[in-house]
Formats: sequence, C-alpha cells, structure tokens
Amino acid sequence: MDDQELGFQAGDVIEVMDATNREWWWGRVADHEGWFPASFVRLRVNQDEPAEDDNFEAPLARQGEAEGCGLEAPSSKDQMRTNVINEILSTERDYIKHLRDICEGYLRQCRRRSDMFSEEQLRTIFGNIEDIYRRQKVFARALERSFNSEHPHLSELGACFLEHQADFQIYSEYCNNHPNACVELSRLTKLSKYMYFFEACRLLQKMIDISLDGFLLTPVQKICKYPLQLAELLKYTPPQHRDFRDVEAALRAMKNVAQLINERKRRLENITKIAQWQSSIEDWEGEDLLVRSSELIYSGELTRVTQPQAKSQQRMFFLFDHQLIYCKKDLLRRDVLYYKGRLDMDSLAVVDLEDGKDRDLHLNIKNAFRLHCGISGDSHLLCARKPEQKQHWLKAFAREREQVRLDQETGFSITELQRKQAMLSASKQQATGKPKAVGRPCYLTRQKHPKLPISWPQQQVLVLTEPQRKPSTFWHSISRLAPFRK
Repeated sequence: MDDQELGFQAGDVIEVMDATNREWWWGRVADHEGWFPASFVRLRVNQDEPAEDDNFEAPLARQGEAEGCGLEAPSSKDQMRTNVINEILSTERDYIKHLRDICEGYLRQCRRRSDMFSEEQLRTIFGNIEDIYRRQKVFARALERSFNSEHPHLSELGACFLEHQADFQIYSEYCNNHPNACVELSRLTKLSKYMYFFEACRLLQKMIDISLDGFLLTPVQKICKYPLQLAELLKYTPPQHRDFRDVEAALRAMKNVAQLINERKRRLENITKIAQWQSSIEDWEGEDLLVRSSELIYSGELTRVTQPQAKSQQRMFFLFDHQLIYCKKDLLRRDVLYYKGRLDMDSLAVVDLEDGKDRDLHLNIKNAFRLHCGISGDSHLLCARKPEQKQHWLKAFAREREQVRLDQETGFSITELQRKQAMLSASKQQATGKPKAVGRPCYLTRQKHPKLPISWPQQQVLVLTEPQRKPSTFWHSISRLAPFRK
C-alpha cells in the first residue's frame, strides 16, 4: 500500500537487508526493496539451532545440506512444533501491543480533540478496533494458559481457537470499513495540522516510524495470518498428539472465518450496485430493496398467470434474499423496466407442479411452479418456457432460503448508515445525467446461472427466452408517417 512497502507472494525468498527492528524488516525480492512485517515470513535456517541475525548465508547452507541428505534429528519435529507455538504466542503479544498503541496512543488522543475530530470521523477511521482489542486480550490470555512451559511441544492451542472462533467475526465489520478509513485519513493528512497531530501521537506512544494507516492495516493482516499459522502448526503436529484433531478443526474454522469476511465484503460492495439498479426502475413503489435484501440470487423472464381470469403476463423476475421483484418491459424500449410488484419469500412456499391441467385455474400448464402463502392462502402461478429454466428457478429458490438461514446464523445485516450511503451514491450517479433506462446493469447480467450455455452472453439468453409474438400491423401503419420513416 505504501511506496516503501515490499510486496511478495507465498513461497518467495526474501533477502533480509536490515533486521534491527523486531517487527518490520527491510528486504529485497528480485529488484525490489522495501519494508515488510517480520511476522509474515520464516527464516530459512536449521530450526534446531539459534538463528544468527548477522549472517543468513551459513544457516541457509546448513539447512540445504540437511534437506539434501534427508536426515532429521529424532526430536526435530517436536522442536519445530515448539518453534511454531512460540511464534504464535510471540506474534499475539506483539499484536496486542499494536492494538493498545492504536487505542491509547491515537484514539484516546483524538477523542480529547473534539475541535478536530467528530465521533463520526473517529468511527470511520478506527472502526470497531476497541471491540477487537477487548476480545483479543481475552483470547491472548487463553493462549497463554494453554501454553505448557515445561514441554512446549505438548501445548494444546487448537481448543483455544475453537472456543473463540465466534469472536473473530467482528473483524468483518473492521475489514469492510477499512477502505473508508484509508480515504478519510488520506483526506485529513493533506492538512498539515492533522499530519503533525498524528506524528505527535506516534512519538508520545513511542511507536515505530509507520504512518497511522499502516498501523490500522494490522488487524486486516492478522485475521488472514491465523490460517497460515494453524496450517504450520498442523504440519508439525503428529496424528497421535492430543491437540491434532483440535488444530485440524481450528484450521477449518479460521478458514471459514476468513471466507465469511471476504463474502461479507463482497456483498457490501454489491449494495451500491443494487441501489443503482433500483434507481433505474420506473414507477418504483414501497420500501427500498436494501431495507431487507443485499444479494441478487437469480433473474429471468417468466409467465405470470393471474386469477381468476387465468390471464397470462410476461414479466421479468428478480430474486433477492427475502423478496421477489417483478417488472414489465417497455413496449418500445425493451431495456426499460416498470415496477409491478413484489412477493415476500419469507411467507411463501415453492410448490413444483407437474405438466397437465391445473385444478384451480382449469387450464393446461407446462414447466410451472406455484408460490403459495400458507397464512393468507394466496398463490402465484409462474411458468418457464423450458424445463431446464424451471429447474434453475427451483434451485435458485433453495439457494435463497439457504442464504437467509446463513445470514441469520452469522448475524449478517446491512446497517442503516450503509443503506443510506448506498442510496445516496445511487441518487448522485443518477443526477449526473446518466440515462435512467438501464433495464439490467452489467453486474446483473454476469450472474452465473447453473447450466446456462456459457458461450452465449446473458443478453442473448434473454432474447432467446422471450416468447414469440404474432406479427402486428402497428409498424406497417406507423411507417406511413414521414417523421418515422427510416
């Protein structure tokens, strides 16, 4: 993120040029030099012997010889496990110090200067870092209690991670807010008084020479590092070890936490696009989509059969979590959509119907399914053009229910502030003069529907699924008018 920060990938070999600082080293990868966090790398040395900071070449050679001969001391695996455990505990202590420095060195000082910072600004810059600090201290104490000082390799850390795995989900809010924090910091540090203030905070707290945005990146890096550390711990934990199964389960749990954070970040990035899509719909009625929904599950064209006249209508349907929106295409401009209604998926049951005569409407149906409300008794009959399209919809309804269940389990929701920001951003974009007639934004057309022909763009698929209409004399009559003649 910084010009002097060294970027590298897993498996890269970094030549360490300066290791005087315990936490940030200066190194070189190929032709690039820069600072990098020492906790993200492992020295390529024989770990049975102490590493020498002033000479990296000799230990590296010894390691190569040992690997080449295939020799390993009887207790080397235990020693390796001890080293990994010591690294986990050491980096956790350093991380706690980082969080304390941020909360006490920066946040506390900023709160004293109400003339410079509002509470909203502080929330944007620091997010929920105080909550992370409190929970991380509890986790660190639990790790220390799990450490066996007499026989470190017998320490059992896996259960500790499993016990606190739910606490790590608070990182999701922090990671999602971090880009906003960077933007706000960038804006403030352009003013000299803020730049000097942050530097004074750093010096008073005796922190290393890194800017505040660098320190605020630490929690994002930390939550990504736990799976790497647990994978290393599992590597040197024999199957007969008492901690083996717990470490294995902890690794899966922390990978799931990281995946959950990434998924939440992706969904929050999409809410602005959903707000923009809503603003493109003509004659919108009722509450905003984002009040209840945050994900587009599926979309496509269906025939809606209404009661009691059994009248059929072609409508575009958009399945979001909790609700199904249906719109009508404009007669002339097919990319313009008019809002026609919505269905509450929380109160509906999906009923698959066999081809044949419908008993309620007394007409023949094909590729149909019914959305039935058990409370009111209302039902909605929908028909697809092809059997495979019907199956896609049935699978999409199942995914929608699963998505809702997962959101309830993990506590995912959109805050009022996030919803307002997304709607404001959409209204600003519309106010810039961009045409409103955007029936399906590009992000909607790129949804990966199961088993749709991948060689066809989504727009072509929609054209193919439109029902064939009888030739109309409308254009023959209208072509006689001079202004409309090509």
